[in-house]
Amino acid sequence: MTQQSVATSDKLDAAVLKVAGVVVLGAIMSILDVTVVSVALPTFQSEFDATYARVAWTMTGYTLALATVIPLSGWAADRFGTKRLYMVALALFTIGSGLCATADSIGELIAYRVLQGLGGGMLMPLGMTIMTRAAGPHRIGRLMAVLGIPMLLGPIGGPILGGWLIDVASWHWIFLINLPIGVIALIYAQMALPKDAPEPSESFDFLGMLMLSPGLALFLYGVSSLPETGTFAETKVWAPMLVGGALVVAFVLYSFRPRHPLLDLRLFRNRNLTIASVTLFVFIIAFMGAGLLFPSYFLQVRGESTLAAGLLIAPQGLGAMITMPIAGTLADRVPIGRTVPFALALIVIGFFSFTQVDAQTSYWVLGASLFVMGLGMGGTMMPIMTSALRTLQAQEVARGSTLVNILQQIGGSVGAAVMSVILTNELNGSRPIPGAVDPNGEPITEAGLAIAAQQRPELLQQIPVDPSIIERGLDFAAKSFAHTFWVAFGLVVLTFIPAALLPRRRQRAQLDNEQGEQVKTPVIIH
Repeated sequence: MTQQSVATSDKLDAAVLKVAGVVVLGAIMSILDVTVVSVALPTFQSEFDATYARVAWTMTGYTLALATVIPLSGWAADRFGTKRLYMVALALFTIGSGLCATADSIGELIAYRVLQGLGGGMLMPLGMTIMTRAAGPHRIGRLMAVLGIPMLLGPIGGPILGGWLIDVASWHWIFLINLPIGVIALIYAQMALPKDAPEPSESFDFLGMLMLSPGLALFLYGVSSLPETGTFAETKVWAPMLVGGALVVAFVLYSFRPRHPLLDLRLFRNRNLTIASVTLFVFIIAFMGAGLLFPSYFLQVRGESTLAAGLLIAPQGLGAMITMPIAGTLADRVPIGRTVPFALALIVIGFFSFTQVDAQTSYWVLGASLFVMGLGMGGTMMPIMTSALRTLQAQEVARGSTLVNILQQIGGSVGAAVMSVILTNELNGSRPIPGAVDPNGEPITEAGLAIAAQQRPELLQQIPVDPSIIERGLDFAAKSFAHTFWVAFGLVVLTFIPAALLPRRRQRAQLDNEQGEQVKTPVIIH
């Protein structure tokens, strides 16, 4: 009887897979949205007659909203129940998507993206909590393996779908596509997710919220303003960073006092969680920051359409699709300290080609490099997140997933801002074209004109120049991308340092959790 129970608990039954399907739909929708918008930025520039720094706020505003709402998700999940809150998050995201499609100005689009972010910020931490509770910590690696392939439809399909919709229809459809998915996900969630069992006794940390959420938003606002200003000396950069940083530090000092803090930093006493979180944070800064530049290289330096840029990025997702299920299965059997360093090595090998890019680099080389990087990514992200959550107690999972997700969002925001600043400063070093100025009276550089002419060839009729200037500008732009990729490459190499501390033996806590879950499985299902 006991052996049968154990065997059954090791498998992902239909009930667990049904719950996982809800999370997959929400994850695809939120991930699809990020990747679709990344290839649409040049379209927003021409559509709304705005600078790159301005349209980049369609992504930054979304991230700021994520940073504001993620700290609330742990408490809210316990207080109101994961099902109810997950459905609210889905509804907010879907409504925000519909509003984005109606935007008449870049300001409206940014505002509606913030509304989207308020819903999207809760989808991932809540989804991880729902999955971990449904499967149990000892099966979370296997569950991630099952979820990995459909979740990768977002990063693979996003740029391709976004590029195709922009080319054959209009940019509005990159947001309208979320409406049917959102409605289906809401109906599915109502039917599939187990009934909530909220815990109304836990108090809400209002003081912590007043410090952490505004602190994170202000700090990330300052960081995200760097690409526009190009220097820390501007007030709009250092002032919010200083105030935001002070609020975050005050929250850290305060958070150990209340019984139920907004963000439970006591969880970092768990060595596994701490090491996995640091590894993930460093990795996200490098990989996600540089990842946003891949479509920009194909669009701006190589002059590809949005659809072509999406297709050229697809090998990365295909590589991850191969290794993610393997890594998820291994994560249940082999300590990740023995597998993640090999996956990181694949990323380093693939990444190196991008540090050597020029205006004529072979697409076969770049495609193969992205594929190898994808193989590494599939063996890195999910196992690290699995390791972070596996040894937590059941009542700590919601708080743990909140911690992991907020670190992931901060890392992504910092990485995107840092890489954008480096690239912008590199491009600004291009030689100005004598006598050529933009509508604001600023001199037009060779790289600036070459990049603009890739998407709008008619500019060369308005500003007639020697073809050699355009060629020289593209070469300079390609070198600027290469220098920026060198910084990201160095950060990926640095990830080996915390990764070396990841567990290389099965932990006692993990074994206890497995045994406990196997014994308690009938109770959990009930």
